[in-house]
Amino acid sequence: MLRIEHISFSYSKREPLIYDFSMDLKQGSVCGLLGKNGAGKSTLLYLICGLLRPQSGIISFNGMTPAERRKDFLADIFIVPEEFSLPAVELEEYVRINAPFYPNFNNEQLAHYLEIFELDRHLHLGQLSMGQKKKAYIAFAMACNTSLLILDEPTNGLDISSKRNFRRAVAECMTDEKSILISTHQVYDIDKILDHVIITDRKGVLLNDSINDIMSRMAFHFTTDRERADQALISLPVPGGYNIAEPVTSPDDETEVNLETLFELFQNGYKM
Repeated sequence: MLRIEHISFSYSKREPLIYDFSMDLKQGSVCGLLGKNGAGKSTLLYLICGLLRPQSGIISFNGMTPAERRKDFLADIFIVPEEFSLPAVELEEYVRINAPFYPNFNNEQLAHYLEIFELDRHLHLGQLSMGQKKKAYIAFAMACNTSLLILDEPTNGLDISSKRNFRRAVAECMTDEKSILISTHQVYDIDKILDHVIITDRKGVLLNDSINDIMSRMAFHFTTDRERADQALISLPVPGGYNIAEPVTSPDDETEVNLETLFELFQNGYKM
């Protein structure tokens, strides 16, 4: 679905923010994009959407070049940025104006996602809190049924129950024909819904693998044993002990993936 080959981008003549970066995103996945602050994650999302143009390299989305901003491309991709503004109109009016740009938009699905987020269909966008606006915008984005939905820090500003509802909405939104790319620092908000993880820095991809493949190679545990922690691939001190990652030696060793531990492991130079 999405192929990025050796792109570079800079906002000035100084060191590039993104340099010789390559990655692939397959269809039908919920993918987490993880990276340190300043690693260029949001910039990468804008490049994918064609809002920015790479200074070198190629981005291809279903055979189209995002920077050309063709009608077919714009109708099949949707981004919910971390910061956005919505017009002070009723949601019905917003839908009437914007839904025609997305040929697969589904009103019944919009009503369903609004129900999941505990929002009324007849709400006024200008009278909502930032968290409510985010939920309404995500509901609209999901109802557009684009092949690629990009969410930048989608759980920022959401309360605990809204984060739970967000995970439910993502699970119900997914089909084999769609992909969702989620860039976030809030790894515990999304770890149960991901089936793929990409960890990046400015120079490229440190990890691009499915959750199942990661689980088959690496086990994540909590331990109070200092010697075991010292022998692990990585150990992170936490209250009462250590979160660790160890190689899987048998199928019985498989555990759920701890995204925070996984992220720190690859940021520290580990390679599969």
